[in-house]
Formats: sequence, C-alpha cells, structure tokens
Amino acid sequence: MKPDFNKTNGLIPVIIQDEVSLQILMLGYMNEEAFDKTVEEQKVTFFSRSKNRLWTKGETSGNFLWVKDIKLDCDEDTLLILAQADGPTCHKGTVSCFSTEPKKGFLYRLEETISQRIDQNIEGSYTNELYRRGINKVAQKVGEEAVELVIEAKDNNDELFKNEAADLMYHYLILLKAKGFMLEEIEEVLKDREK
Repeated sequence: MKPDFNKTNGLIPVIIQDEVSLQILMLGYMNEEAFDKTVEEQKVTFFSRSKNRLWTKGETSGNFLWVKDIKLDCDEDTLLILAQADGPTCHKGTVSCFSTEPKKGFLYRLEETISQRIDQNIEGSYTNELYRRGINKVAQKVGEEAVELVIEAKDNNDELFKNEAADLMYHYLILLKAKGFMLEEIEEVLKDREK
C-alpha cells in the first residue's frame, strides 16, 4: 500500500481516528517522507505546512499517536489512520480537534460481536449457546456473575476483581440482547438521569 503523492502535489490529507472509540481526532497532511517515517516508527508523523518540515505528533507535548492500522482510500490519495492516543490530541487540550465528547467504543463493538454470534446462530459459540437456553438461563448467569463480583470486591485481588467485572459486563450485554435492548438505549437512560 502506497499513496499516490503525485496526484496531490506531494501532500495528502490524513484523517486520524481513535482505534477504540472510532472518534475522529484530527486531520493532518503527509508527504512521502512523513508517510515512510510513520510506517517505520508506527508513530504518526505529518508534514507541517506552517513549519515547513516533518512534525511527529507529540514531539513537544508527549501526546503521541501510535499507529494501529492504516487504510488507503479508493483514489489512493487520502489516508485513514486508526491510532492510540497517549493523551489529548488537540493543542487546546481536548481529546479531538472536532469534539470533546468521545464516541462509541469497545463495548459497542463487543455488543455487535455478541449480536452477530446470536443472529447468525454460530454453532460452538458460548454466547449463542447461552442465548439459546432462554432468558431465565441468561438472567441466572448475570446473577451468578454479579455475586462473584461482589465476593471479589471484598478481597484484595485486583486481577480477579477486574476479570469478574468483565464477566458481568459480558453477560449483561447478552441479557440486553435477550431482552431486545441495545446498550445505547441504556446509555440514554443514564444521560437523562444526568440532566
């Protein structure tokens, strides 16, 4: 994969997107040298039009953008980089240059995976098998995981606590699917309560 830098007089636009939340973080430009350096170091480097030189995002702030994936558009003259940000991306201290509110993240992707396994009736899938056992079994499993989380909360093993919390969240998402609800709907209830 190599962008066509000749089509755009040597500079191509680069959209940076958070790899987990999928929030657009910023837009920058790369020349071929910046692209090669980004690929080699797996740290986003732009060509700064105002400084007229290569500029690695975070070189002064320490808020680097670590490359997780690079996608080239259909015309081969624009890049989308999925990145992990070390801190705020915008020079104003916000997560994004476009908005300060993070968008949907990993839990939404997990919810999609759970739905796919159930909707496609994937054989051998624990998620699908539990769902097929009915709402009572799904609800019972959520209850079991909640009790296990409470027990771990009383101890001092952080790893066990985090694992039980993850188990509860996972089974909660299956329960939402079984009840015909989406995480976004629960998020809306919480947002309404915040008002």
